[in-house]
Amino acid sequence: MPVRSIRRYGNARLFWASIAGLVLINSAPSAQPARTPTDPTGEWLVAKQVARIKIADCDGRLWGVVAWEAQPGGIDKKNPDPNLRSRPTLGMPILLGMTPSKGGRWDGQIYNSEDGHTYSANITLVDPNTLRVQGCFLGFLCGGENWTRFEAADVAASTQRPTSKPPANRKTAAAPPPEPSEDVCSKTPASTGFSHERGLK
Repeated sequence: MPVRSIRRYGNARLFWASIAGLVLINSAPSAQPARTPTDPTGEWLVAKQVARIKIADCDGRLWGVVAWEAQPGGIDKKNPDPNLRSRPTLGMPILLGMTPSKGGRWDGQIYNSEDGHTYSANITLVDPNTLRVQGCFLGFLCGGENWTRFEAADVAASTQRPTSKPPANRKTAAAPPPEPSEDVCSKTPASTGFSHERGLK
């Protein structure tokens, strides 16, 4: 076989081998990306990082209570009900009876202890570690913020003995372990004896 024919034959084989390789690569099953969970239960750090909210499923409705505070000892002093103004904010329900809606959204109400108002609200997972919380007062004046998922490993990391001395101006504080779901559900109005209107204004 002439040299030119051999080269042409070799180039043709190389060309068809490349095509076959591309076909095999494109026909191989592609790795599926991790699905974003639609379940927002767990513990979430609010946008201002002043509190963590523990969300649990209580008989098909999501409730969220304050599980940790940056400044312990807070009380619900702006509550419209004078009898509730001395209750601790730690353990207080914040997300109230949220029910599943379309598009992975949950609708319900949110209590804001900073002004004593309860707002119509909804929550949606933006991604596995980001929860979008939106609320509207009297159907308008809407606003929202993103909460960040808090993992128990974060607590373990913060309580491990450091290998070197931290800077003098850095504050480290151990956080309590997250509450189990049963504790969240026991703090809903049906469990505490308060009506929704009275207990969670």
